[in-house]
Amino acid sequence: MAFEYMEDPAAFAIRIFVDADACPVKNEVYRVAERYRLKVFVVANSYLNVPRTDLIERVIVPEGPDVADQWIAERAGAHDIVITADIPLAARCVKNGASVLSPTGKLFDDDSIGMALASRNLMADLRSAGAVTRGPLPLSRQDVSRFLSALDLAAVKVKRKVGL
Repeated sequence: MAFEYMEDPAAFAIRIFVDADACPVKNEVYRVAERYRLKVFVVANSYLNVPRTDLIERVIVPEGPDVADQWIAERAGAHDIVITADIPLAARCVKNGASVLSPTGKLFDDDSIGMALASRNLMADLRSAGAVTRGPLPLSRQDVSRFLSALDLAAVKVKRKVGL
């Protein structure tokens, strides 16, 4: 199956792209998008339930490594917000000028993405050398609250940038 989406992603002034396969804050994204009337593209390589509204579009990409990341990175630009925990995807979107947030509310920008990539690469090197590392901590209430605040702030900043 090819991409499953109805709208042209370029048709909206401000868009939110969600790297959705393992995103724990999709419902929070939907609430903020509704408040600001922003289009959301929920991108995954498998079927996910999404609310039935014109503002939320499910995009199903083919199976394969980084296919969803590629779809998002090719489209996300200066007037967009990207939600992802994937550091290489975050770096690509920051380079494109997008506002990028992690599910814990961490903002990835030109100043922080280099350190995030270096930390990710260091952990990958440690794991490949046999070190046992822990995965991400479960999302806390504080993380969700921080995410909601960061997404709200990003939406306001992008709307100002666009002149809405």
